[in-house]
Amino acid sequence: MIVESASAPLPGVEQFALTIANREDRPSRAAVLQFGEGNFLRAFVDWMIDVANEKLGLNVGVRVVQPIERGMVDALSAQDNLFTVLLRGKQNGRVVKEARIVRSVIGAVNPYEDFDAFLSEARNNDLMIVVSNTTEAGIAYTGNDRFDDRPPASFPGKVTRLLYERWSAGLPGLVFAPCELIDANGDALRECVLKTAAQWSLEPAFQLWLVEENEYLNTLVDRIVTGYPRQEAEELWTELGYRDNLLDVAEPFGLWVIQSSDRFERALPLHKAGLPVIFAPDVDPYKKRKVRLLNGAHTAMVHAGYLCGLDTVGECMGDPMIRRFMALALENEIMPYLPLDQDDVRAFAEAVVERFENPFNRHLILSITLNSISKFRARVLPSIDIYIEKNGVPPPALAFSMASLLAFYLNGEREKDGAYPLVDDAPALACFEKARGGAPRDAARALLAESPACDILWGGSLARLQGFIDAVANDLERIDRLGMRAALECLTRADPI
Repeated sequence: MIVESASAPLPGVEQFALTIANREDRPSRAAVLQFGEGNFLRAFVDWMIDVANEKLGLNVGVRVVQPIERGMVDALSAQDNLFTVLLRGKQNGRVVKEARIVRSVIGAVNPYEDFDAFLSEARNNDLMIVVSNTTEAGIAYTGNDRFDDRPPASFPGKVTRLLYERWSAGLPGLVFAPCELIDANGDALRECVLKTAAQWSLEPAFQLWLVEENEYLNTLVDRIVTGYPRQEAEELWTELGYRDNLLDVAEPFGLWVIQSSDRFERALPLHKAGLPVIFAPDVDPYKKRKVRLLNGAHTAMVHAGYLCGLDTVGECMGDPMIRRFMALALENEIMPYLPLDQDDVRAFAEAVVERFENPFNRHLILSITLNSISKFRARVLPSIDIYIEKNGVPPPALAFSMASLLAFYLNGEREKDGAYPLVDDAPALACFEKARGGAPRDAARALLAESPACDILWGGSLARLQGFIDAVANDLERIDRLGMRAALECLTRADPI
């Protein structure tokens, strides 16, 4: 079922029990094994496969593996592996609400309760693709797994054991498309599996098969999934017309960039169903686009927004001056220097703005400011670096964003009542504590140019960035003298855009 409306509530449907009883449109071929049954994979991968099944007649089913001892397999089984995904937000200039009962999941396995059933998945002739989302810490070699564990504790350990069972059965290798949010996630999984096989002293022929017959694709995933709407559940059940204990809420925007693979595209041609899937030789440019535009825009504007008295991203987007500040950073200082087609970059930036405007997501600024130093270093500093390299002068908006970050940290308190909290690594907070109370220009130099603070905060002195420290110091002085809003007005009035 798909229902879309600009403003009207979702109409009711038949009782969920009747939907469960209707199995005619359920896939019969388990071509995908999925490690993880959480909100993200259900509202992203399972939703995409369900749409592709409907539009292309693929008959691709998903079997879910519970990757940790405590999970949701029982809850899935109780609903015959059916659940509703509700997408809501802004898309193409209008508010959208779209509900779909996802039918692509056709089975679920808990290896902690039935390890033999887990191993039997390896002997499935239809199996071609493995997807996963086991958190950022899931793809890690621990050295603690044993071949005879039932099951091995780590995700790579489970994968290695599964592949050994498949190799022993004489079946072809698989294509892995991990969705964990780490750099080169496919490469990382491959390395962990090879280390585990070597640790277990498995046959050289198997270790060669791991490399030559299996693919480990790097991917990038992007969709905000808020998950089960606990506070709204009763209201949404009424709108839907049935009770769904696994109701999963997400934004309409989605993007899955997958390292090019003929095997994956043949088995699961999601892009042919009009889904937001890109097969690319190199995922890295798309990661830079996401990190510098989406994450970078968040990090660049939130400190100024909060010090202007705003509490949420939505409020920032409704404030003309903050919105203009973000536009200056995106359009003048970030977008022109991304290594992708500029039409694609602009389309993505327009989608970013709509995502920030999502009226259903109350994204608190203080949650975004957690651990801002590492975020700024990864998301914003590279854009500053390349701008100065290309132009020989500092980027005005991004320099101001650094000044607003410094002002936020210099004025926050960790423990005192009445002040907003600062949550970051202790060494980073100690640097700001030491700089607090001095003149703004002295604080800027101490935090950006002088060791050891700059080594702790930025991985080295930023004096190498021509004119940047002076620009930040000037902005920090203006913020201190005029206040954040007045200082920001000076910046936005001065820019010719």
